[in-house]
Amino acid sequence: MTPLSRLAFIGNSLPRRCGIATFTTDLQHAIAGSRADVQAAIVAMTDHGHVYDYPSAVRLQINDEKLEEYAPAAEFLNAGRFDAVCLQHEFGIFGGEAGSHIMALLSRLTMPLVTTLHTVLAEPRPAQRAVLNGIVDVSSKVIVMAEKGRELLRTVYAVPAEKIEVIPHGIPDSAFAEPDAAKARLGFERKAVILTFGLLSPNKGIEVMIDAMPLILQRRPDAVYVVLGATHPNLVRREGEAYRDRLTARVRAVGVEEHVVFLNRFVDQATLLDFISMCDVYVTPYLNEAQMTSGTLAYSFGLGKAVVSTPYWHARELLADGRGILVPFGDTKSIGTEVSGLLTDDARRQAMRKHAYSSSRSMTWERTGARYLAACEKARRRHPLTVLARPGESILLPDGPTAPPMPLGHFLSMCDDTGLFQHAVQSVPDRAHGYCVDDNARALLVACALNAPGEQRLPDALTARLAAFVQNAWNPDNRRFRNFMSFDRRWLEDMGSEDSHGRVLWALGQCARIDASRSRRRWAASLFAAAAPSVEHFSSPRAWAFTLLGLDAYCLAAPEDSTARKLRHLLAERLMSILTSIETPDWVWFEEGLAYDNARLPQALIATGIAIGAPGYVAAGLRSLHWLMALQTAQSGVFRPVGSDSFGEQRKPPRAFDQQPLEAAAAISACLAAWRVDGDLEWKTHAERAFAWFLGRNDLSSPLIDPESGSCRDGLHPDRANENKGGESVVCYLLGLAEMRELARVSEQRTKPAPFRALRA
Repeated sequence: MTPLSRLAFIGNSLPRRCGIATFTTDLQHAIAGSRADVQAAIVAMTDHGHVYDYPSAVRLQINDEKLEEYAPAAEFLNAGRFDAVCLQHEFGIFGGEAGSHIMALLSRLTMPLVTTLHTVLAEPRPAQRAVLNGIVDVSSKVIVMAEKGRELLRTVYAVPAEKIEVIPHGIPDSAFAEPDAAKARLGFERKAVILTFGLLSPNKGIEVMIDAMPLILQRRPDAVYVVLGATHPNLVRREGEAYRDRLTARVRAVGVEEHVVFLNRFVDQATLLDFISMCDVYVTPYLNEAQMTSGTLAYSFGLGKAVVSTPYWHARELLADGRGILVPFGDTKSIGTEVSGLLTDDARRQAMRKHAYSSSRSMTWERTGARYLAACEKARRRHPLTVLARPGESILLPDGPTAPPMPLGHFLSMCDDTGLFQHAVQSVPDRAHGYCVDDNARALLVACALNAPGEQRLPDALTARLAAFVQNAWNPDNRRFRNFMSFDRRWLEDMGSEDSHGRVLWALGQCARIDASRSRRRWAASLFAAAAPSVEHFSSPRAWAFTLLGLDAYCLAAPEDSTARKLRHLLAERLMSILTSIETPDWVWFEEGLAYDNARLPQALIATGIAIGAPGYVAAGLRSLHWLMALQTAQSGVFRPVGSDSFGEQRKPPRAFDQQPLEAAAAISACLAAWRVDGDLEWKTHAERAFAWFLGRNDLSSPLIDPESGSCRDGLHPDRANENKGGESVVCYLLGLAEMRELARVSEQRTKPAPFRALRA
């Protein structure tokens, strides 16, 4: 593997005024300056209604509230052939509830993702948990800046230890210097200077420090408290400068007007370092314990300043062992006593300064950048999803067969101006059997899958036609979907099966999350919300599973829907309940017998467990899928799906025939979901075997697919392949192929990075 040479950051960027913007810009500079062959770009999040004069390093910007801009950003990054993407995550900088819009970008990336979590909540709201779990799930590495972050990820979010890395906040590499020269430059000669800097907001505890000034002045009458920083932009939007006015009123009330200086400025790094150099004591009197990192604290510590702070998480770790002083939250007397004590004890203050400076040398931006590069290199080696082929190219599966291109000829021939035909006579659509919502929902899933980078989308008119079929299948009178339609467009029933209803919800959930059309995403979310409550009364485990797969996508598109979240818990608990009641050591399954689309049941539990942070669901899904795949592996080593002749038999080994494409597609999806969650290569091997079944590695050594047209035979009989090539078969093959193309790597490795200027086009 060639060394990493192209890295993209997603986050805020200067000149936007916030800590994430400063961090992202500093880290980008550190990476770009680390090696001559490394190029680093930024995809900047722009808050609603604002315009920034971004530097050239910002190659693209996303308006945070515009969901339709996130997917094109993923396409931009994929087309740029970046080696890795580094996300700077903080709640509040991405659109959607709890920042859910970012998943529309992350879910489309084809390179490894390394995520820095600037906040890890100990008690997240359900929407926050869902989004964070989703981000962690698609990340190859997760970086936090304090050990407390690692602890919370392990205990609250069940993140595997090997996925987490602690890299402290970076700092400028400045020389240890006395404050006198900087005081002279800034007009604070012969003053004992206390400093706080950062964007002003009520959680910073400035009031506590103001109230402590009279106590400090008793021992150091020359003391001055400098508060450097503009008011937080979000606060200014809500109330203007009312908070700053309240602080100045408090200064007057306490009688320390001559000793408190407010500098309402957002300064560049050189000016900031000058102000830090000037101070004798740096103070962070924050009021909230749950602060994972503070750039202001890191910078002051790194310049060798004596620091007095409240014990929020970052300060508790950074200032331990005498590297600083911690005082209780909101304790005016304690903070006054400790600050004045340092100002009157030069020897103690100087010793603390030297201790802090020497301890911080591993935190310089140069070393921090090197650690980030190393983390990205590790992520590339671990990354389960590699670069996609371009549309029309064949791709080589690792240790497996060649995956054909994505051929749509037969699929398109099976569609007319109504939708996808249900059956075919050999390769000719069979009008006699009309259409069904089952197959049109599967076709809508194909349309969603082909929105992925590296694939050629279906014509929008065809996707709209499939959506129209689903819409027309909806019967508002009984709040159920019809299933079968005759060729003359007459519905043959008022209500389809529970399973067909669940399958439509699955397609609608995916459509709501990743359809190319914003309008169609809204339509899908609206119809999903209307149709989902009916499932609460269903008794079919497969309907539950299909709905859970739909909910997995829908809850990312609409995280504010509490009804959907409740339904997800209800259905997952039902699957867990029936598994618990039926499972024995030799029958690890949800029902007394095996039927069709079997692997979707464990897949639903795995997906749900990942989404909501429920390890028990994941474990049950992995356990039952392991048992199923053992049954579906022949002694010869080929994939042998549960045959339809087995349906209805109780607690018996499955019969070998008839074998159907539906089972292979389900096995591919479920095994790849299992592989992503626990990394066991056995799951990838199972997925590759299931796909190879289509290509001829099966009991009859008979290929089921035509790689040129994309047609797929309806299955394997004991003595021959079924020559009919119906709608269900072709969509199952295309869904399996899309997943394997996502998995696969390009056989001809890229030897030279694409010119960076090409990204500007």
